[in-house]
Amino acid sequence: MDLSAINPVLLIASLMVAATPLLLAAIGELVVERAGVLNLGVEGMMIIGAIAGFAISVETTSPMLGLVAAMLAGAVLSLLFAFLTQFALANQVASGLALTLFGLGLSALMGQSYVGIKPPAMAKLDIPVLSDIPVLGPILFSHDPVLYLGIALTGAVYWFLKKSRGGLILRAVGESHDAAHALGYNVIRVRILAIMFGGACAGLGGAYISLIRVPQWTEGMTAGIGWIALALVVFASWKPWRVLLGAYLFGGINVLQLNLQAAGIAIPVEYLAMSPYLITILVLVIMSADKSGAPASLGRTFHASQ
Repeated sequence: MDLSAINPVLLIASLMVAATPLLLAAIGELVVERAGVLNLGVEGMMIIGAIAGFAISVETTSPMLGLVAAMLAGAVLSLLFAFLTQFALANQVASGLALTLFGLGLSALMGQSYVGIKPPAMAKLDIPVLSDIPVLGPILFSHDPVLYLGIALTGAVYWFLKKSRGGLILRAVGESHDAAHALGYNVIRVRILAIMFGGACAGLGGAYISLIRVPQWTEGMTAGIGWIALALVVFASWKPWRVLLGAYLFGGINVLQLNLQAAGIAIPVEYLAMSPYLITILVLVIMSADKSGAPASLGRTFHASQ
C-alpha cells in the first residue's frame, strides 16, 4: 500500500468531475419533485442522453452538438413519462421504473455500432492567470465548461425557486396541486415543463459521462448514478445548495475508492467498489426519519375534475 501515490490536487479535481453528472441529474430531479412529481426514470434518461450525445458528437465531430442532442433526447424521453403520469394518470413509481428499463434497453440497441469508438475531445476552459495559480488553479480553474454550468445551474435553480414568481407557482403546485388549480394555475403545464427540465438535465449528465468523464460508449455506463441522484435529492431535503454539497460528497467517495484501489490498500476491491452505494443506502435510512422538506403533493396524481 502506497498512499503517497495519491495526489491531493488531482484527487480534488477528479472529485469535481465525478460529481458533475450526479449534480446535473439531481438538480433536474429536484425541480421535478418540487413540482410534486416523482420520476424514477432518471437512470433511463441519463443513459439515453449518454448514447445520443455520444452518437451525435461522433457523427458531427462536435462535442457541443452532442451535449445539445443529449439534452433534447432526455427531454423527449421525459415527455413519455409526462404523458403516462399527467394525461393517462398512470402510477408515477411504475411509470418511472418502466422509463428506466426502456432507456437501458433502447440505449443498448442504439449503441451497438459505437462500441470502441473514441469521441472528439471537449476542450477545457483554462482561465488565463487563474489557471496558473499553484494548487487552486488545477482544482478550480482548469475544467470543462459543463462542470461550471452545473454549478451555475444550481445557483439559478436556487434563485428561481426562492426569488421568482415562476418558482413560487411551481412550489405551490408541489405543495397542494388542488389549491394551485383553484387559484387558476395550470398544474399539468407546470408539471410537464418541470419534467422536461429534469429530463434535459439528466440527459446532459449522461452525455457528460460518455463524452468527458469516460470518453467512450459502454452499455450501462451510467452504473446507477441516476439512482444515487434520486437519493441525493432526499439527502438534500429538496434544497439546491445541499444538492451541490451532496454531489461533491458522493463524488468524493467514488473517486477516493478508485484511488485507494490504485494505491493497493489491503481491502478487497469489491468492498471499495460498492462503498458509494452502501453509503447512499445508509444516508437514505438516516434521512428517511425527517420528511419535513418533502413537497406535500409529491407522487400524488392530479386530475382537473377533482
